[in-house]
Amino acid sequence: MIELQDFRTARKAISDHMRLTPVFEASNFGDTSGFVARDRIPEIFLKLENMQVSGSFKARGAMNAALALEPEQRSAGLCTASGGNHGLGVINAARTLGVPVKIFLPTNTPQPKVKKLRAQGVDVALIGAVWDDANRAAMGHAHESGMAYIHPFADPKVIAGQGTIALELLEQQPDLDTLVVAIGGGGLIAGVATAARLLRPSIRVIGVEPTGAATLFESLKANEVATLPSVNTAATSLAPRQSSALNVDLIGGNVDRIALVSDEEMQKSAKWLWKEFGISVELSAAAGIAAVMNDRLGDPNPGRVGVIVCGTGMDGFE
Repeated sequence: MIELQDFRTARKAISDHMRLTPVFEASNFGDTSGFVARDRIPEIFLKLENMQVSGSFKARGAMNAALALEPEQRSAGLCTASGGNHGLGVINAARTLGVPVKIFLPTNTPQPKVKKLRAQGVDVALIGAVWDDANRAAMGHAHESGMAYIHPFADPKVIAGQGTIALELLEQQPDLDTLVVAIGGGGLIAGVATAARLLRPSIRVIGVEPTGAATLFESLKANEVATLPSVNTAATSLAPRQSSALNVDLIGGNVDRIALVSDEEMQKSAKWLWKEFGISVELSAAAGIAAVMNDRLGDPNPGRVGVIVCGTGMDGFE
């Protein structure tokens, strides 16, 4: 469904608008927090997408999808529903193209993200209890207004944009054995896992979800798109009640395992990243580290592990 050339085309399209984010080795540390036993941590390499334009990887997919629109499609502006980061990415794309933008957020969006979005001076609406509710409102608005709707995860162009991370990472650190990727709706891991497997079929890919929002875990178990009755996690950017068939198919074909981590484990991991390395992340961006630190990879010898640190934030601060 999505070929290697799609990722390469996306990389070329967005390259003038994105940062080549660094890879940081986190294998050597003093662990002043006392969080983890030093001898059971593998070699870890962090792909710092918290340093990406707009503060997260979401800028990649949003830009690729926006650039792929026909001029008449984009002229009316861009519209989306977001837990925060995708909204910032769409705002960045709209400003690059010089078109209007409207963002719908659920009411469970953390206030710092709401303030950050509104500080951009764009039209932001808080609608619905969870992302799925806000998304229905966004799609309705796009239909009525003529704005181009950019889905945060169930769009091949968005997935191809997110997958450019794998192209970069496997050039920067070509001998990785395992990739660990946080899962919200599934756009990031669908793109990264598909691109990584096309480049290196032997690489192992582990997805990570909150225990209170195991959307893809349940979908793969049921072999169909599952809808959670509710979600219960502070990592709201990892908390849609439902993914999509496109994402489930790509993840099912390219991801070896989905690990579950608690909010407390993510919080500890976020604080560890800050205390040990001065890396400031949101809760969702600590999910991958939480899986590594709590032995959730399903392999006692995972080799050289790449973890995508997907978004900036202040959850590492006390």
